[in-house]
Amino acid sequence: MKLKPFFILHNASDETFVVSTSSPEFLGAAEENKTLGAIVGLLREETTREQVIDRMKDRFEAPEGVIEKDVDGVILQLQRAGALEMA
Repeated sequence: MKLKPFFILHNASDETFVVSTSSPEFLGAAEENKTLGAIVGLLREETTREQVIDRMKDRFEAPEGVIEKDVDGVILQLQRAGALEMA
């Protein structure tokens, strides 16, 4: 899977947004922590859910299952917004 090229990441204060550059409507995700930005950053290149989780575990310390839940939540948000190309 990979973030579609017409979606960009935007940081404003403590919030991270995923915004479509091809539509005037906001179709993206917003979150007030670093995980959305980190996960979307990893999705700029072709990758798998498992690879994203592994890279997030290398970068962040969290109790077992938290990173998986965060990754799954962001992937679901991006799928609902039509922002992911699925291989």
